[in-house]
Amino acid sequence: MGEPSLRIAMAQLNVWVGDIEGNARQIMEAATTARDRDGAQVVVFPEMALIGYPPDDLLLRRGLPSAIEAALSGLRKNLTGITAVIGYPEYEGYSIYNSALVLRDGEQIGHYRKQCLPNYGVFDERRHYRPGDSACVFEHEGVRIGVTICEDIWEQGPAAQSAAAGAQVIINLNASPFHVDKQAQREQLLAQRACDNGLAICYVNCVGGQDELIFDGRSVAVDAGGQVIARAPAFESGVYCLDWSASGQAYGDIEPLPEPEALVYDALVRATRDYVDRNGFPGVLIGASGGIDSALAMAIAADALGGDRVWAVSMPSRYTADISNTDAAEQARRMGVRYDELPIEDGFTALLDTLAPLFGDRAPDTAEENLQSRIRGTLLMSLSNKFGQVVLATGNKSEMAVGYATLYGDMCGGFAPLKDVYKTLVYRLARFRNTRSPVIPERVITRPPSAELRDDQADTDTLPEYDVLDAIIEAYVEDGASIENICELGFAEDDVRQAAGLIRRNEYKRRQAAPGPKITHRAFGRDRRYPITAVYGDL
Repeated sequence: MGEPSLRIAMAQLNVWVGDIEGNARQIMEAATTARDRDGAQVVVFPEMALIGYPPDDLLLRRGLPSAIEAALSGLRKNLTGITAVIGYPEYEGYSIYNSALVLRDGEQIGHYRKQCLPNYGVFDERRHYRPGDSACVFEHEGVRIGVTICEDIWEQGPAAQSAAAGAQVIINLNASPFHVDKQAQREQLLAQRACDNGLAICYVNCVGGQDELIFDGRSVAVDAGGQVIARAPAFESGVYCLDWSASGQAYGDIEPLPEPEALVYDALVRATRDYVDRNGFPGVLIGASGGIDSALAMAIAADALGGDRVWAVSMPSRYTADISNTDAAEQARRMGVRYDELPIEDGFTALLDTLAPLFGDRAPDTAEENLQSRIRGTLLMSLSNKFGQVVLATGNKSEMAVGYATLYGDMCGGFAPLKDVYKTLVYRLARFRNTRSPVIPERVITRPPSAELRDDQADTDTLPEYDVLDAIIEAYVEDGASIENICELGFAEDDVRQAAGLIRRNEYKRRQAAPGPKITHRAFGRDRRYPITAVYGDL
């Protein structure tokens, strides 16, 4: 291809919100790698790389501006021999900007303030930032490079502004959260924007789990015709380079796009690992019921942390089938996970006896069922308090939606890896995980799901089949469809009204649920903010 005129390094980093010193070290290490190993002339870092994303109200801490300035001062002094584009929060008087600084050998040669501030979904940028209004174009060895930040590339104005200011290439700094179809949307958008302006675009994203968000990386570059010419891997930190030739052609390595189940599974592993490690937990505790949800959660945890950091506890009652214990123990053995049994029958009997004078002759119902779940939650939380491991709640999105989970029972936990995973997807992910190695017993996947809180119980006793329920939840929660709209799709009105009513009535439970990683278009949590006390019927 001839000698390149410009080599740009995409520094796809897993930065940690608030760890300014640590993030600055990562920036220095990546810049050094880009310069010395790869021979890059320009290195680009993600949006807010210096503080991590989203910093939320951490931005309002009084000591933060001086800490940011100290880190920038160190980078100005030590970062030499390469041009670096670094995302950071900029303070000016009482205003905060989502900014990018262009440094070369201690000198600031460019500066940009994000213009388009997203305020939808998980984003709340107008709460903290003021928008910029000017283009930033800097030159390196005769190539004029425009700078934009994340949402700027989703709108037409900033890219056109850079082109009008003479840019030949646009770099776009991102902290773009993952969901299952996100990369296709990104690459389609980048192709459109590149063709609109006749400019190549280099899109640099971060990686890692941050509370409810997962950042998948997959930094990508497209040429002026919108063709992908470089793509970095998903969920992996690293420095990835692309070259622009003197003739305007661009070249780089293109990582293939993974299959959906592999992508989601790896996202959940990444999110779980980062949450546990960054919060300083030595490991995790899981209530191992022998059901599909706890089985998948155990697999994710063991893959994220190693089996030696996972502790599975079976807590059988009078209603627990022997095969449930057998299957949970077998999976733990296959994955090298510690496994213990703590039968709850004595405790359940004692509490029933205590409550008997007040329960009187009322027939058993959800009170007795939920009591079992709450005993299990108490035991897990007691072990967590004593030994320090965080409890993983194993409920899925279908259950969270309709309240098929016990508050202060199986909802106990500090993190919920399946919180945004529909039940039907749980099964597909379990099947997928077994293609890597058969760790989940086949019977766990093929058995009809049951909470095992009463004799002969099945989920379908009170809920529609999960393929029906999940489709209704997706339409109601993710698409915002009305009951009438969903019925028009062919679903039975009784099923639709039942699901919608349960979703509305169980908002109070979800407010008290553990955080869990977002993988769909609209997750419960910061992505969907509904009132608990409200009347909206058929809307």
